Amino acid sequence: MKKGSKYGTHRVLEPKGSLPQPAIKISNDMEIFDNEILIDVDYLNIDSASFTQLREEAKNNIEKIKAKIIEIVNEKGKMENPVTGSGGMLIGNVEKIGDLLKERIELKIGDRIATLVSLSLTPLKIDRIINIQPEIDRVEIEGKAILFESGIYAKLPEDVEDTLALAALDVAGAPAQVKNLVKEGNSVLILGATGKSGLMCSYMAKKMAGEKGKIIGQARNESRAEFLRNTNFCHEVIIADVLRPVEVLDKILEVNDRKEVDISINCLSIPNTEMASILPVRDGGVVYFFSMATSFTKAALGAEGVGKDVTMIIGNGYTKNHAQITIDLVKESETLRKIFEEKYIK
Repeated sequence: MKKGSKYGTHRVLEPKGSLPQPAIKISNDMEIFDNEILIDVDYLNIDSASFTQLREEAKNNIEKIKAKIIEIVNEKGKMENPVTGSGGMLIGNVEKIGDLLKERIELKIGDRIATLVSLSLTPLKIDRIINIQPEIDRVEIEGKAILFESGIYAKLPEDVEDTLALAALDVAGAPAQVKNLVKEGNSVLILGATGKSGLMCSYMAKKMAGEKGKIIGQARNESRAEFLRNTNFCHEVIIADVLRPVEVLDKILEVNDRKEVDISINCLSIPNTEMASILPVRDGGVVYFFSMATSFTKAALGAEGVGKDVTMIIGNGYTKNHAQITIDLVKESETLRKIFEEKYIK
């Protein structure tokens, strides 16, 4: 077998010397190097910001979405949305393991895994798109993918359905980061609290903030607000337009004793929500952007423009033990598991 780089730079076609994620084009030749794993892929879970953009561009035409995904993968060798720059993750079975890795990893041929690195850096070849479920960002395919030596993955638990695990692990970085960020007594705003990352973050934040804390979930309309109230994951639920940051701030002050929050967590899938995340946070507070639609420029200059001295964190899709933390949440909360089962087991 050919020898490869730990970080997959041997796959980069353009520009040479780049890492696979920022690369314009990578090789999706499925002959593996000695430090790679070949995966027979069943499902892609496209990043929410990416799928929203694809759906809007295609005007909800499924055939056009399929064609665009195939076009991107054929052109780039990976599923990296050229507009959002984001990818997603996949589920499949281990088909082949490089010679260098056979004694180093606890995987064997046939193991079912979810990759925990972005599709925006994963060599991918799609033979056929079987089905698309746009309401849950899922693409069922016949195809293959490559996992680099540095790539992280999770063996799928036997007591959790594959598609449920895929949905949960796709946002595993978010609740794990929230576990590290939220402390006893914190007040926390979750923007996009009714989506899958928002629900998991709300549940985790409430758990970490304890009895003295306050979790405030944002919903876009009354029906979503009622759904969120019924989960009991938030102490307060506000209905606010995230494209109107002053409106979000006003709603927060109404339910938080006229005080700004300690932490805000952006779990949205649309652009231009940076200021709705920043404005409601007190000086010295924390703004966590899990949304892949976030603009660093808008966040940095926006905070400066309103005189907000806040710590802003870019959501890292990887946090130590994030896969286990996330699966444990789904097992721990009957409400969370039921919601995920109803929506994602199809």
